[in-house]
Amino acid sequence: MKDKLNTIFRDIKAQHECVLGNRAFHDANAWRMNPEEEDVMRSKFAVDRDRILYSGAYRRYHGKTQVFSFTNLIDEEMTNRNLHIAYVSQISRTIGKYLGLNTELIEAIALGHDLGHCPFGHDGEKALSECCVENGIGHFHHNIESLHIVDYISRKGRGLNLTFQVRDGIISHDGEVHNMRLQPDINKTEADIEAFITSKKAGDNTQWMPATIEGCVVRITDTIAYIGQDIEDAIRFNILKREDLPKEQVAYLGNTNSQIIETLIKSVIVNSFDQDWVAFDAETSEHLLALKKFNYKHIYTDENVKKSNAIIYRTMHMMFDKYMTDIKEGNNESKFFKHFLNHKRPEYLKRFSPAEQVRDFIATMTDRYYNEEIKDYMLPWRG
Repeated sequence: MKDKLNTIFRDIKAQHECVLGNRAFHDANAWRMNPEEEDVMRSKFAVDRDRILYSGAYRRYHGKTQVFSFTNLIDEEMTNRNLHIAYVSQISRTIGKYLGLNTELIEAIALGHDLGHCPFGHDGEKALSECCVENGIGHFHHNIESLHIVDYISRKGRGLNLTFQVRDGIISHDGEVHNMRLQPDINKTEADIEAFITSKKAGDNTQWMPATIEGCVVRITDTIAYIGQDIEDAIRFNILKREDLPKEQVAYLGNTNSQIIETLIKSVIVNSFDQDWVAFDAETSEHLLALKKFNYKHIYTDENVKKSNAIIYRTMHMMFDKYMTDIKEGNNESKFFKHFLNHKRPEYLKRFSPAEQVRDFIATMTDRYYNEEIKDYMLPWRG
């Protein structure tokens, strides 16, 4: 039976390799920091995908904000981080299929790219970054934290030992930066990743490309997945009405999320097919950028959103200081110890400073967990 299974799996793998296009990254060329015996049934990227999918960090996606803080606590149809990840995975695999790319590599990157998002999305990220800078550990960036989670936090601090190509795709995504064209930097090394992390933590505006064209697909898809969905959520949240959308962009891209996604996917496929890059055409890119600016002005900086931001900034500093005090005083009753430090291997505890440990604990929280910690701190129960 074992021999027959090995033959079946070997043949299926060979068939998968045969359908890949000339520009796809092949599983045989992938490598890990710590070499390990290959899985008989799965490719290296399928192993990476499954390690991410079954990780604790992945399970916490469901409890994290995408854009509108606190709304998921009262309206569960508002987009959360888990839904965004599903959209990125589905859209990027569709694009990858038509471009003849490695969809297993694409899926692994897509599922892992936002693991490092802290509670309350980008607003929480900015607040946590302020705390990190004040405590001397540099700026916080969720893509860097995503890599940190798969390398040093998961499995009690052992990490997931993912391939370089998946790890690079995770840290190289950036849905905030607008690019008409993404061309992979195929010569990137582990040293380049370390240099990038150092630069970003120092506050430098460093830009770079993924090492694979599959990573470029996930990065461009990140924007495709959120731009229209954020509009739908804003309409549901009564921040916008559909008739408020910019008429020129609506006429070109569409006025619903599905129409916008379809327009953008078609542009990427047509302009990337049989090319060494992933790209929109110039006209589509221009309208997409205009829509991004509209969203920023009318959604992300809306007065209701700003009110939530004020709460997040104030409480983030309070909680960071509280956990720093807990670790200084050795407060074993703190959830920081009970739910985090006590479950980490000695290697993690020795490698990272108290401020870095606090950063990691907060970054792994869901919105609800964070809220409960705030309530416990500000309104402690008295027996």
